[in-house]
Amino acid sequence: MVDLALPGGRSSAPPAARRRHGVGPALGALVFLFVFFVVPLSALLLRSVTDPEPGIGNYVRLLTDETYARVLFNTFAVATVVTIVTLLLGYPVAWLLVILPSRVARWLFAIILLSMWTNLLARTFAWVVLLQKTGVINRMLMNIGLIDAPLPLLNNLTGVTIGMTYIMLPFIILPLHASLSGLDPSLMQVASISGARPRQVFFRVMLPLSLPGLGTGALMVFVMALGYYVTPAMLGGASNMMLAELIAQHVQTQLNWGLGSAGAFILLAVTLALYAVYVRGIGLGRLK
Repeated sequence: MVDLALPGGRSSAPPAARRRHGVGPALGALVFLFVFFVVPLSALLLRSVTDPEPGIGNYVRLLTDETYARVLFNTFAVATVVTIVTLLLGYPVAWLLVILPSRVARWLFAIILLSMWTNLLARTFAWVVLLQKTGVINRMLMNIGLIDAPLPLLNNLTGVTIGMTYIMLPFIILPLHASLSGLDPSLMQVASISGARPRQVFFRVMLPLSLPGLGTGALMVFVMALGYYVTPAMLGGASNMMLAELIAQHVQTQLNWGLGSAGAFILLAVTLALYAVYVRGIGLGRLK
């Protein structure tokens, strides 16, 4: 059937035909997603309810056993703290990138991107060196007289939070910068001229308008922090295990595929739930 164009660029083809025509170019991507995403996830879910025996025993064990409940608490607590801290640190940096002269902003952007491109293992090992009892941070604090003995910054959740906050900062700064750079400066000027104080300008004008970038960055950081493995494994300890470490331990060492699959599916379910809440609250069209 010939698709004739109507005045204004509209197509004369029926809506069903246009939908079929639009799905064609995406068919390869849909097949790829089905084979390499839907099928493995279905196998993961099936294994979580059949290994070692049919039922939801693996999920019950994860959610009710005291040891596993502690692991889940560590995971969500660290992800929440990292998200909050990165927001508090990343928002001023993103705004600074907007108001700085372009030449200075480009250099600062380059530093931020360079930190993202540096090998994750190398960055985490650098924090191992910095946070140990004889590391630079403890020695500096002792030299200036703030502490008398080295602080325990390694092999605990404090070290994990510090390392993950550093690694996650760019993922907050970049979407926030994109959101803040699109703001009209005249809006803040009008609010100031109308008598609003700087705090009121921020909370009533600037912050609400930057919510899409804020939400995108927070969602990205929280979801990534939930599933992080390398940094918690190197900076944490056995008593401060997170869910990704638990999954790796059960799959690689204990060959407990059912419990590992259940843990992985819990992470996936939480991720999808957070994404659904974000899309419903802010809207897919503003997810930038």
